[in-house]
Amino acid sequence: MRDKVILACQQCEERNYNKTKNKRLHPERVEFKKYCRRCRTHTKHKETK
Repeated sequence: MRDKVILACQQCEERNYNKTKNKRLHPERVEFKKYCRRCRTHTKHKETK
């Protein structure tokens, strides 16, 4: 039931993180506040296709 998703930074659009999520419980795109190495700060990271 768990699918792999890629998280991308909202500011620089770099894909930084891989995670898994349960599509049945969370069908919408997930968003986390994570550290971006390119921006060197904590930014919002959103699920990409």
